[in-house]
Amino acid sequence: MDFTILLHWAEFAARWLHVITAIAWIGSSFYFIALDLGLNRNIQGPADGEEWQVHGGGFYHIQKYMIAPAAMPEHLTWFKWESYATWLSGVALLILLYWVGAEMYLIDWNVMELAPWQAMAISGLSLVVGWVAYDLLCKSKLGDNPTALMVLLFAIIVALAWAYAQVFSGRAALLHLGALTATIMTANVAMIIIPNQKIVVADLKAGRSPDPKYGKIAKLRSTHNNYLTLPVIFLMLSNHYPLAFASDLNWLIASLVFLMGVTIRHFFNTMHARKGMVWWTWGATVAIFGVIIWLSILPLMRADAVEEARLSPYQERFIAHASFDAVADLVAGNCAMCHASEVYMPGLAAAPGGVMLDSAARIATQAQAIYLQAGVSHAMPPGNFAYLTAKDRALIRRWYREARGGAI
Repeated sequence: MDFTILLHWAEFAARWLHVITAIAWIGSSFYFIALDLGLNRNIQGPADGEEWQVHGGGFYHIQKYMIAPAAMPEHLTWFKWESYATWLSGVALLILLYWVGAEMYLIDWNVMELAPWQAMAISGLSLVVGWVAYDLLCKSKLGDNPTALMVLLFAIIVALAWAYAQVFSGRAALLHLGALTATIMTANVAMIIIPNQKIVVADLKAGRSPDPKYGKIAKLRSTHNNYLTLPVIFLMLSNHYPLAFASDLNWLIASLVFLMGVTIRHFFNTMHARKGMVWWTWGATVAIFGVIIWLSILPLMRADAVEEARLSPYQERFIAHASFDAVADLVAGNCAMCHASEVYMPGLAAAPGGVMLDSAARIATQAQAIYLQAGVSHAMPPGNFAYLTAKDRALIRRWYREARGGAI
C-alpha cells in the first residue's frame, strides 16, 4: 500500500477523532453555560444557585458555589480532556492535511509564492503568536472592561482574516483563522481556567479562603470561549463550501461569521437566563448571512481580466509528465462539466468542494485528489454522468505515481 493511501486514511482517522472530541467538548460547554445562566439564585445558604433537572427518567439536583464549598468534595470531576483532545486531534489533522499536503492545500502561488517549509512555519508561528497576543491583551487593563476588549478583539480578528488571505490559499486562510480561534479557546482552558481552579482547590485543602479574583479571571475567558465556539465550527466546515473560501472577499466573510456567533449565542444565553426570547437576534443573524451570500457572489459580477495562473514546482512536476495530456483529456471529458469556474451541471452553484479541473494548472494541483477519487477508487466521476474504464483509471494511477517519483 502506498504512502498516499495510508495518508488519506490517517486524515480520516484524525478527522473522525476530531469530530468526536469536539462534540464532547462543545456539548459539555454548552450544557454548563445553559446550567449556569438558568440557576435559581433566590435560595438561602452558601451556594450561589441551584437547579433541578430531569433527564433520562431521573431527577438531578445541582448546586453551584461561586468560589468553592466549605470543604473539598471527595469526588471532583474536571472538564478539561475534551478540550485538550479536540485541539490535539485538530493539530494532527492540520499537519496531515495542510502541512504534509502544503503544496496542494496550503500554498497558492497566485496569492504568495512560498516554499512548503515557509508556509508551515507561518502556519505554526501564527497560532503561537496569536495566543500570546490575545493573552497579553486579556491580562492588560482592558481585562477590566470586557466590552471594550471584545470590540478590540473583533478588530484584530478582521485584520488576521485579511492577513491570512494574503498568504495562504482561500481554503487554508479560513481554516487557519478557525485553528487560531480554537487554539485560543483551548489555551484558555489549559493555561487560565484549569490552573485557576487548581489554585482554589489547593487553598481549600490548605484551609485557606480562596481569592475570588481567580474565578473572575476564569469567567472572562469562559465567556470568550462561549462566543467563539460557533464561528470556529463555521470556519472548520467552510473548507467544504467554495462560495465561502474561494471568494476574493473570503476574509470579510470570515469576519462576519464572528458577528453571527455573537447574535446566535446572545439569543440562547438570554433564553437560558430566563430573560425572554430576543427574537431580533435571529433577524440580525439572517441579515448578516444575507450579506455573506452577497459577498460570495460579488466578485462574479465584476468583469475582471483573466490572468494566467502561475505554476508552482509541484504543478510543473505533473504537467511535465509524458502522460499528462492523456490524463487531461480524461479529466476534461469526464470531470470538467462540474469541476470548473463555470459549472454547467444543473443544481450546482459552484464546483463541488471547490475543486476545479478546467486548466492544466488546476489538474496538476488536484493530482492527489484525482488519483484517490478516480484512480484508486471509483468515487469519481458519478456513474450517472460519466464513465471511466479500468484502463483509464490505470493511466491515472501510473501518471500520479511516476510523476511523484515512483511508489510513495
